[in-house]
Amino acid sequence: MTTYHNATLLPSPHCDARPDGAVVNMLVIHNISLPPSQFGTSGIRDLFMGELDPTEHPFYQELAGLRVSAHCVIYRTGKVEQFVPFNERAWHAGLSTFQGKSRCNDFSIGIELEGTDTLAYTNEQYAALTELTEFIVKHYPDITLGRIVGHNDIAPGRKTDPGQAFDWARYRKSLTHLI
Repeated sequence: MTTYHNATLLPSPHCDARPDGAVVNMLVIHNISLPPSQFGTSGIRDLFMGELDPTEHPFYQELAGLRVSAHCVIYRTGKVEQFVPFNERAWHAGLSTFQGKSRCNDFSIGIELEGTDTLAYTNEQYAALTELTEFIVKHYPDITLGRIVGHNDIAPGRKTDPGQAFDWARYRKSLTHLI
């Protein structure tokens, strides 16, 4: 399955084919807010669609020309938007390594949570993340509990998300089929 039935589909131009023979076997959890620490804006959507106006906010000037995406974004309300089909490579991990293997975008699915490292995520986000994770793992069974990681785990020193506010214990306990 390449799309999630509970997501609004918005096809991002910032993706491409996975390498031949790539096996999707990792899920990466991120966070994002645009402008930083502001929620409910169109900034995330605009960035992933290549439509971010660098004159709209001073921080956006730092992102001008950036070509990034994630497979899905879960907003504070629990709403899910999907930007890249799961069978394609989203550009979410950047320079990254997991268990000695680099180029994590080649074999991972990226989920962004609207949030920051230090502000608690919402109950709606945890519920949506659990449901989405269960859907993904059903279709990509090589993603095991030990292969669900934070961006900070695959890009240490460069990335900190999903941050200290993300409740890994709560999330992992919710994945009853993987425990």
